[in-house]
Amino acid sequence: MRRHRNVKIVATLGPASSTKDMIRALFDTGADVFRLNMSHGSHEDHRARHDAIRAVEAETGRPIAILADLQGPKLRVGQFTAGACDLEEGNRFRFDLDPALGDSHRVQLPHREIFAALVPGSNLLVNDGKIRLRVEECGPDFADCTVTVGGTISDRKGVNVPDVVLPLAALSDKDRADLEFACELGVDWLALSFVQRAADVEEARALARGRAAILSKIEKPAAVDAFEEILAASDGIMVARGDLGVELPIHSVPPIQKRLVRKCRSAAKPVIVATQMLESMIDSPMPTRAEVSDVANAIYEGADAVMLSAESAAGSYPIEAVRTMDSVARSVEADSNYRAIIEASRQNKLHTVADAIVTAAREIAETTDIAAICAFSQSGKTASLVARERPRVPIIALTHVESVLRRMCLTWGTHCVITPQLSRFKEAVVNATRAAREFNFADESRQIVVIAGVPFNVPGTTNIVRIAPCDERLIFASDPE
Repeated sequence: MRRHRNVKIVATLGPASSTKDMIRALFDTGADVFRLNMSHGSHEDHRARHDAIRAVEAETGRPIAILADLQGPKLRVGQFTAGACDLEEGNRFRFDLDPALGDSHRVQLPHREIFAALVPGSNLLVNDGKIRLRVEECGPDFADCTVTVGGTISDRKGVNVPDVVLPLAALSDKDRADLEFACELGVDWLALSFVQRAADVEEARALARGRAAILSKIEKPAAVDAFEEILAASDGIMVARGDLGVELPIHSVPPIQKRLVRKCRSAAKPVIVATQMLESMIDSPMPTRAEVSDVANAIYEGADAVMLSAESAAGSYPIEAVRTMDSVARSVEADSNYRAIIEASRQNKLHTVADAIVTAAREIAETTDIAAICAFSQSGKTASLVARERPRVPIIALTHVESVLRRMCLTWGTHCVITPQLSRFKEAVVNATRAAREFNFADESRQIVVIAGVPFNVPGTTNIVRIAPCDERLIFASDPE
């Protein structure tokens, strides 16, 4: 089974999509990666979904990546005597550490770290930015504010602080427990919420101990400012536009999205564009025109993947949502303008052997009749470098490492294939040609480009590119050692 598109689809699982039959249907329709949202559901819920995904994987014989999305440090107000109260613009309102029930004048904000970071003039946003307050006076245990945008505030509503880097631990106790559970379960990617600095990523990487790749969610202004360092520390990125659009002016999100996607491609690291892509399909079998344009624009920008959240987790039409994304992706990639845009945004060549090899492979594929580029990869890096080139032909990513196989499912254009552990280049060529034929990328009359590194099984040694016939009888009798 092969996908006839390059961009990948991430589908979140939830109450609407937890059965094995539904997961199989979502996969058959086009989902490449399944997201487990650790903000909702119990460990047993997620274990059941994980096991169902692996059962579908066994049935189909195709690798499926699993992404566990950690909740992150959630900042919330306390509770109110009446459950809620109205805040009017211009009125004063206090946040403090007092656990007493709140009223129209004050409420508990049980996060001492916030008070430590606030200064007069800082902004506090409540309930996804629907209520806004400006800090007038503050201390280590309080903040007196003026309401600048009023509304109804109720129990346990979320709080955003857009103007400062909060001195919060990157991972809450819940996140640490969820991270360990997810790694023991065998997920392929861990998504970190509310990343502010590269050190947050390194903390999670130390806890993961190589058991999962680390994907940083960019949803705070501090993360945008520190993006270069966060990208360098991460294995992948998610442009999480929900909280980003709360803490920043909403009109600034599209150019930020474009900039981050471009930087990820330059770094050869996968990037997911997420949040409200087909939001109306939670309740409707058809998307809006604007939503279709949003998905299409992310693909034109060069994103590796687009993501469904509540649409597939809790909506009434999860299969239709995946089908819509699949059809939009195919339509965009068939557009002649898509290829022109992708090639115009290609970055300048870098000066390493691996960069030279993948650039040569792409140029060979563009100037000769090549069916596919077959990249052998110990760590997944070679396949990512090929994907960065956005070649016109399919990418077959081959590895003997099962965890790498699944992680590569998130990368643009890659068709991932497990191989035996190889020791000679001739074996690699034979395995590549067989994979190309087995998955209907080529018949015996075609040629492929093979990329590998000698010696084998050593990460970072990509140093060979070869044009090979798919007819095994024509493969050379001797191979370079």
